[in-house]
Amino acid sequence: MRRCANAFASHSCTSASGLSFGGPRATVVNSFLSFQLLKRLSPLVSFAALSASYFSHIGFFNPYLSLWLKDQGMTLWVIGLMGSMQSLSRIIAPYLWGWLSDHTGQRVLLLRASAALALVGSFGLSTHELPWLLCMLFFMFLNTSGMMPMTEAALAHWVSAGGVFDTRKYGRVRLFGSLGFLLTVCFAGAWFERHGMGDFPVWTTLTLLAVNLSVWALPNVRESTHVHGQQTSVIKELLKPHNAWFFATMFFHVLSHMCISFYLSLYLDHLGYSKTMIGVLWGMGVLVEIGAFYTQSRWLHRFSLSQWLMISCAAMVLRMGLTSFGSQWLMLLFLAQALHGVTFAVQHTVSVSWLSTYFPGRLRGRGQALYSIVGYGVSGVIGSVAGAWLSDLYGLQSLFTISLGLAFIGFACASALNLFVKKRDNLLSV
Repeated sequence: MRRCANAFASHSCTSASGLSFGGPRATVVNSFLSFQLLKRLSPLVSFAALSASYFSHIGFFNPYLSLWLKDQGMTLWVIGLMGSMQSLSRIIAPYLWGWLSDHTGQRVLLLRASAALALVGSFGLSTHELPWLLCMLFFMFLNTSGMMPMTEAALAHWVSAGGVFDTRKYGRVRLFGSLGFLLTVCFAGAWFERHGMGDFPVWTTLTLLAVNLSVWALPNVRESTHVHGQQTSVIKELLKPHNAWFFATMFFHVLSHMCISFYLSLYLDHLGYSKTMIGVLWGMGVLVEIGAFYTQSRWLHRFSLSQWLMISCAAMVLRMGLTSFGSQWLMLLFLAQALHGVTFAVQHTVSVSWLSTYFPGRLRGRGQALYSIVGYGVSGVIGSVAGAWLSDLYGLQSLFTISLGLAFIGFACASALNLFVKKRDNLLSV
């Protein structure tokens, strides 16, 4: 874990080593396609623009998709099925896109393709036919679900030097995504409160158009796919005890979090909170998230990666308890949302740093894909489908009570990981 701790303490400049540009003809094509002004931006500014636009799309889409489907007259079971489409796509798409990007090195080209296809899929949301709507949502999700793992893998390359992950630079880029999320989640809540949910498909198309514009600002470079020495299997790395405990921790932590992602808006709407207040509560979580991303390089080095995972899981237990049993008090809901800075921002940065350390080089894209599949794919399908079934039987509050138990299992796994790491480090120091 010394290597991981040094990653937090380091603020070294990024290096572009291992990257190779195309020939003169490719340079001319890139200059034309990437727009001359945008191409002059530094790589990290370009990633910040993509992060802002992508999470601007997520900021309205995820919180209000369930309310739009409800406005279309769909039952909780159908809404859960629709939500599971996104999670199902996270089982299929990330590894496929990650495998392609690892073997071709063309992460940016693949990002542009996936963004364009997602935009095409958004045109089909205006239909009212359930089978067609399911197909269009799934097609759109297949493309958007692959974007973030590829972006994270490419960004990790730019903010790493000599195998050291720079959390300061990563956090500064990632906070622009939080700002984009905050802007749309609050503004969309007020808009839908005033104008109704009918404009949801238009919002989807416009925000995906912004994603398409920003992805063309990324530096169109090709990562080297040549590796020296023996190649390591990603499955072999996954089955190592420390990685197995890491993914188990992440699975239960995110499975608990899925209750918020899928059902918090419906839960608050059921309790009588306005769409504007729902947006404000979502925005509260993002404000704290922004603060965490901006300042994390100052204090993340105080604990190891495994210790931070324990802290984030413990915070998740408290958050689920407050949301389940204190939802009638607005101040407790604000407190629960304020824990988002630890339950998401810290957990996410620690996870990306872990993956950058233990899935380096050609394994980076597939390591990020496994993170998306295990954490947000499998857990998302279980959370959305089981959540719909349980909420039909026992009500929406029961989901948050069950998520409290899941969060505790995540904490137990994180504790086991921390004990394993301590034992391993003690043996290595002998």
